[in-house]
Amino acid sequence: MRGTAGVAEEEPSRRERSRQRVEPHILDVIPSSAGPRLATAGGGVIYSLRQPGSQSLLAENHFVAVMLAPAPGNRAALASDRLTRYDAPIGALVVQPATVEGRAIWSCTRESVIIAMKPESLADVAASALDAGHVALRPPAFGTVDPIALRIAEMMKIELTQGGTASELFMDTLITLFSIHLLRTYSGVSAQPAKARGGLSVSSARRVHEFLNENFSQKLSVAELAGICGLSPYHFIGAFTKTFGQSPYQYLLALRLAFAEKLLVEGGLPIAEIAYLSGFSSQSHLTATMKKHRNRTPAEIRPGA
Repeated sequence: MRGTAGVAEEEPSRRERSRQRVEPHILDVIPSSAGPRLATAGGGVIYSLRQPGSQSLLAENHFVAVMLAPAPGNRAALASDRLTRYDAPIGALVVQPATVEGRAIWSCTRESVIIAMKPESLADVAASALDAGHVALRPPAFGTVDPIALRIAEMMKIELTQGGTASELFMDTLITLFSIHLLRTYSGVSAQPAKARGGLSVSSARRVHEFLNENFSQKLSVAELAGICGLSPYHFIGAFTKTFGQSPYQYLLALRLAFAEKLLVEGGLPIAEIAYLSGFSSQSHLTATMKKHRNRTPAEIRPGA
């Protein structure tokens, strides 16, 4: 069992049940050849680089594509047999609500980030962060440029293409922020997210601190951590950051690196095993992350290096 605790569990833990709810198949409607992807508790993201082609899509989930490079000469339709011709500049997005059929034909290589969200997840975000009831997405005109969506999509691309395994917690955070922006801009919801007036309560801070210290090597989601504190994911991100001075992802990464450094100094385990025990997907993932954030490699940290 990965982690610092050695207590056996006869029944699935809360974090295991949470992982069981993650649905990787949310992205299966997009060909695997499109590019790297990651499914989280909040949805899924693909960095897509596709040659000229076409696709028809009718899915149970919401999909949004954000263009990362100019894509002229497109034709597309939503809930219609009539194709609209348009050019897509950098930052143009296409919003396809769940159960709405979409068709697309593109004449040049198309680079984009595709975000998938389950309707129930988006509804939860609307209720908890915007105090909104039923919401319906209102797709903008084809070719509409959205600078905020572009900034979030660019961060998603970096996380998926950095060379190591993408962080589910960080991607889950980005999906939550993207969902808030999508609701505020393309659903008619007028309410603004209430700004966090303060950080976590003392008891909530203690609970989430203890949970992270016991489970830092596991796959964790923003929704799971927010549930420990009784907050919506959106409000949890702000309150946690105000309390601890860093985002949940940064805090988790610091715990993993500190534990890896401890094991490296002790010198009794292979680096590959240390990477696994610390929550990294591989030795190369640990090496790249440690080099980036500690300016040293695991081999350099070992005594006598």
